[in-house]
Amino acid sequence: MSDIFESDIDEDENFSILEDSEQDSAADSLEFEQPLFVLKLDYSYESLYAKTEKKLDIKTGDFAIVSTRCGRDMAKVIGQTKKTVGIKAADIVTIERKANSDDFSKAEENKSKEDEAFRVFKEKVTFHGLDMKLVAVHFLTDEQKAIFFFSSDNRVDFRELVKDLVSIFKMRIELRQIGARDEARICGGLGVCGRPFCCHSVSDKLRPVAIKMAKDQSLSLNSLKISGQCGRLLCCLSYEFDWYNEARKKLPPEGLHIHYDGTNFKISEVNPLTSMIKMLGEDGRMLEINSKRFVKEKERWKIT
Repeated sequence: MSDIFESDIDEDENFSILEDSEQDSAADSLEFEQPLFVLKLDYSYESLYAKTEKKLDIKTGDFAIVSTRCGRDMAKVIGQTKKTVGIKAADIVTIERKANSDDFSKAEENKSKEDEAFRVFKEKVTFHGLDMKLVAVHFLTDEQKAIFFFSSDNRVDFRELVKDLVSIFKMRIELRQIGARDEARICGGLGVCGRPFCCHSVSDKLRPVAIKMAKDQSLSLNSLKISGQCGRLLCCLSYEFDWYNEARKKLPPEGLHIHYDGTNFKISEVNPLTSMIKMLGEDGRMLEINSKRFVKEKERWKIT
């Protein structure tokens, strides 16, 4: 039975604020002859694809020093792949070397610095009267640089704040404003399904999520039911969308008129999950038939 009910549909609701812009995520799918390493940054849970310019003895579970968009840092090796998801060729980074004992010591030392930096940042934000919510702080392992991730509903002039932070920590400072999805990925949490957020535990490389994906999956058009804790459309709508598209190609479309049992019927609902199809007849009958009985011959559907 369809999950869409009249009481669930708010025609005045603006679903566009739940959707992603096309710039939020790349949708490229590239294949390579040589396997690439799949890495993950512990502090932001961001996935990376990396290559090596020299032979390195790197295995799954190892840590490597890699050139990220924020600078040289340590990342965990998740595995290898020949096909990338959701990135451009220019996004592929290079592994410089395998992490050593000095890198691990530096990373452990940085953790204590990050706790102190978190406190200092919040004090300075209050002092300058800025509308900023600090999400995370990270000190790079292989560079003298600190990154502060924050969220805000408005543009923030943080030039004076940066000057204060540089004078205190004596290193390069980068303030990076992030969106709702990035904040959810970094902080983590449990989704409505009871499992950890997909962006935090599975992958952050997803295509932009649109309301059309919810409609095509016959889900309730109620923002409370199709959005996650981040306030944006559920990530799972994106990677389940392809399955629904492929499944529907093998099924008759809704609205199709078909003659059966001496009566003309109209298909009112197609459920790819249960493989059941509902039809409403001109004589008032409502039938529910398994999709296996529908056969397409010469561009026409019939029931066997």
